[in-house]
Amino acid sequence: QVQLVESGGGLVQAGGSLRLSCAASESIFRITHMAWYRQAPGKERELVARITSAGSTNYADSVKGRFTISKNNAKNTVYLQMNSLKPEDTAVYYCNAVLGLVYWGKGTQVTVSS
Repeated sequence: QVQLVESGGGLVQAGGSLRLSCAASESIFRITHMAWYRQAPGKERELVARITSAGSTNYADSVKGRFTISKNNAKNTVYLQMNSLKPEDTAVYYCNAVLGLVYWGKGTQVTVSS
């Protein structure tokens, strides 16, 4: 059982930045991949960014060039650096991990005001 705890959400003005963190309860070195998803009100949950155990990354088109996913294996933590935030980035952001099974955190709210 992998437990994931997100932090770093909050309220920010358009054009601002936030860094989300996802702390895992065990070594992320073993985890196949970790990702950030988001869900806005009335919309389906969507993939934002993913990073594999080897460090390969991929991003949703809507965040390419603005968001960066990274990880620190020693701290068992994955990050999402979000720059040039837009109101449409407003959502609950969830951390996701795949290690045989799929695990989710409880989410952290990000609100971008115009």
